[in-house]
Amino acid sequence: MSSNLSSKVFVSRLLGLDVFDPLGDRLGRLRDVVVLDRGKAKAAQVVGLLVEVPGKRRVFVPVTRVQAIEAGQIICSGLVNLRRFQQRGAERLVVGELFDRRVVFADGSGAGVVEDIGMRQERNGDWLVTSYFVRRGDAAGSFRALRRLSRGERLVVDWNEITHPEETEPQAATQFVAAHEEMKPADFAEALHEMPGKRRLEVATELQDDRLAMVLQELPDEEQVQILSALDMDRAAVVLEEMDPDDAADLLNELTDEQQEALLQLMEPDDADDVRRLLEYEENTAGSLMTPVPVILPPEATVAEALAYVRQEELSPATASAVYVCRPPLETPTGRYLGVVHLQALLRTPPPESLGTIIDTDLEPLNDMSPASEVARTLATYNLTSAPVVNSQDRLVGAVTVDDVLDHLLPDDWRTQDDDEAQAV
Repeated sequence: MSSNLSSKVFVSRLLGLDVFDPLGDRLGRLRDVVVLDRGKAKAAQVVGLLVEVPGKRRVFVPVTRVQAIEAGQIICSGLVNLRRFQQRGAERLVVGELFDRRVVFADGSGAGVVEDIGMRQERNGDWLVTSYFVRRGDAAGSFRALRRLSRGERLVVDWNEITHPEETEPQAATQFVAAHEEMKPADFAEALHEMPGKRRLEVATELQDDRLAMVLQELPDEEQVQILSALDMDRAAVVLEEMDPDDAADLLNELTDEQQEALLQLMEPDDADDVRRLLEYEENTAGSLMTPVPVILPPEATVAEALAYVRQEELSPATASAVYVCRPPLETPTGRYLGVVHLQALLRTPPPESLGTIIDTDLEPLNDMSPASEVARTLATYNLTSAPVVNSQDRLVGAVTVDDVLDHLLPDDWRTQDDDEAQAV
C-alpha cells in the first residue's frame, strides 16, 4: 500500500471518492468502511471498503487490495468480487452503524456523539481504528469544569478513551439520512432493505414524510407494513397521502380491514377517495394497477397548457408521456373520454393549438375490469408507456403505466433478489 496511507485517515474524507483499478478503470464510489469489532481490549480492525459499483450494487473490497489514496481517488489491485455485500458476525459499518452513536468517556467526564473515525495502517500491514472525533454532549460535573470543556466541544480521542459504542446506545439515524440525502428513492430503499429490522425503523422514521413515501414505494410489502405500523396513526396517514394512490392502495391491502379504515378516515378526503376507488377493484385487473390521477385536460386546452402540466416535477416519466382529453368533470371518473395526446405530438405542434385538433382517437382505451395480461399485451403491442383506463360508461377512471405492469409481472421479491453467481472485474 502506498506510503501516503501510513498516516491517520478519517473516514468522512474518503466518502464519495472514486475507486479505480491499476489500469485506471473506474470500479465505483466509496460509500462506507467495514471494521471488525474485536471487543473492549483491542481496537477495531479495518477489513474492507464498501464500494457502490454501476447498477447501484454495493460490493466489498478487502483493505488488502487498496494500493493508494491519492489526489482524491482510491486505487485497488487484483480482482474484485461483485457479489452484493452481506454483513456478517462482528462486522460493523462505520457510516451505517458507528457515526452518530452516543459514547461515554472512560475518564467519567461525560458523554458525546461520534462524528468521525480515524484509522491508520500498522507496521504489520493491518489497518486499525485508532481514534474517534467526538462532539461532547452532557458531561458529568467537576472533571469537565476542571478541563474547561464546554458542551458541544469537538475533540479527537483515542479508541480506548471511550466506552465502546456497541456497549452504549444505538446509532442515531440523523447522520445516515444526511449522508444519503441525494440518493434516489429506489437506492435508499435498497440500503434500508439490507439493514436489520430495528435499524431499518430507526432510519425510516427519521426521513421527511414525502421522502419516506417515495422510499416506501420501493420496498417489499412486508417491510412497507413494518415501517408504516411503527409510525403513529396520524403520521402514517400523512405518509399514505404522499404516496402514489395505487401504491398506497397496495400497501393498505396488506393491512386488516380495521387498520385500512382507520387510516383512510385520517387521510384528507380527496386522497382517501382516490385510494378507496382502487381498493374496490379485484386484484390483477386494470383498475387495480392504474393510477387514478393522470394528466387530464379538456379539448379546449392549448398545447402550451398541456406542456406546462407534463413538466411538473412530481410526475413520473411514464405518467408525463400522455395527456388524456375528456369532457368535464376532469377529476376521475371524468366526463366522456375523448382520446389521448402523446408527448411527441405536443412537441411537434404550435403552442397555441388546441388539444382537440390533435387527439389520437385510434388507441382503444382499456376497460377497468380488463385482466392484467391484456394490459401488458396492449402496452407491448402499441409500444406505449401508459394507456387510458375507462369504466363501462366510457368515463376515464385512470391510466396504467409500464412501471405498474412491470411491478405486476416481476416476482413478488424482485426488489430483493440477488445474482446467484459472483462476478469479478
